[in-house]
Amino acid sequence: MIDLWGVAIVSLVLTMIVGIYGVTARKDLVKKLISLTILGDSANAFVVALGYRINGKPPILPSGESVATFAKTAVDPLPQALVITAVVIGMAINVLLAFAIIQLRRVEA
Repeated sequence: MIDLWGVAIVSLVLTMIVGIYGVTARKDLVKKLISLTILGDSANAFVVALGYRINGKPPILPSGESVATFAKTAVDPLPQALVITAVVIGMAINVLLAFAIIQLRRVEA
């Protein structure tokens, strides 16, 4: 029996390795930017996977339930909040890098 959770984690780690390889081994700046995007997105998915709990409840405290019981069964919302922030910051960095690459190509031409 194949553990799908394990396959997902291994595929995320392999995707991060591909991103690291692209950033370090490629000489073209556009390919480096694409690899950096792949690395960032796979790292974000990995962080969300770390906070996931199988058969977990949404992180909203229902009325009548104790906090201790709720904390044992609820999904941790902190990784999701951090990833949302990382996605926005990553998008801004990618736009800035793309603009810099375009300007470098214009200067070289």
